[in-house]
Amino acid sequence: MEQVLYHPEHGYYSSGRASIGLKGDYFTNVSVGPLFGQLLAAQFAEIWKRLGQIDNFTIVEQGAHDGEFARDVLTALREKLPEFFSTLRYFIIEPFPVLQDRQSHALKEFGDRVQWRRSLDELEPFIGVHFSNELLDAMPVHLVVSTGEGWREKFVAVDHDQFAFAEQAIVDPALQKRVNFLPAQPAGYETEINLAALDWIDRLSSKVTHGYILIVDYGFPREEFYASDRTRGTLQVRARHRHLVSPLDEIGHADITAHVNWTSVAERAETCGLSVNAFIDQHHFLTGIISEFPALIEGEKAKRALQTLLHPEMLGRAFQVMALNKDIDLVEPLAGFKYARDPRVMLDP
Repeated sequence: MEQVLYHPEHGYYSSGRASIGLKGDYFTNVSVGPLFGQLLAAQFAEIWKRLGQIDNFTIVEQGAHDGEFARDVLTALREKLPEFFSTLRYFIIEPFPVLQDRQSHALKEFGDRVQWRRSLDELEPFIGVHFSNELLDAMPVHLVVSTGEGWREKFVAVDHDQFAFAEQAIVDPALQKRVNFLPAQPAGYETEINLAALDWIDRLSSKVTHGYILIVDYGFPREEFYASDRTRGTLQVRARHRHLVSPLDEIGHADITAHVNWTSVAERAETCGLSVNAFIDQHHFLTGIISEFPALIEGEKAKRALQTLLHPEMLGRAFQVMALNKDIDLVEPLAGFKYARDPRVMLDP
């Protein structure tokens, strides 16, 4: 999965072949138009005010693809909240030159207000918010299969000049540790473990000194993630808006993702000194923002875009939003989480 998506020359994302939108391989929030960025700009502005309207506020985005989201956010803030815009620094974490070139072109009007870092390790500690949309689901995962009495890992092998899956005993100590806590499952049950997401939380937690981490993605709380009726896990392969049978199909030309285990992310965050502020589906998250900033929905085009973002059979229920924070004394929830229930109940019922 890491090679297929991120190989420097042939990877689906790193080569620039990934195509998002109606004419691409899959559809996401940014594909709807600028409204998603405008709504998040309002949420970022509220965070800035909660932190005392500081003059060194930083937005860090990871998984920025072609830069449309950053452009939508910065355009909205420049037009609607120039005071906030004038104090803002916007960093994009982007390891791939072809994508940074696209982002630079999309954001050239904002000059040096936008800066790039190749990895989280190169990012200096900051006060503000880290934002990602569909980042964790594209991180490489380990596939494990139940034997009925234990677990084995699935690897990719070569069989008569063709790629094929092969099972082996688990040798990675970190993976074995996670497997030890999996619920018992019948033989043949398959699932994923995303160690990369846990490592990402470890590194990101050391960079946020005061502020929020907002994660938008699709997934399940732990109990639902390991549901006994999901015998083939959540791994999915998409190309041209259709699901492929195997991740060994159309290698380098298709997207491979796995749903997020939100409970696992939340538990790791707490061990790293972060607080799990809220967890909510996208429908209620955006509804909360609109309830505080109704003027954002102007005109028929915005209303049609909003329907797509909120509709439970489209993006509204498919996506969830998690808020983590560090060194925040919460009195009232952020606008996007005003309708959220206790995250502990949602994530570990």
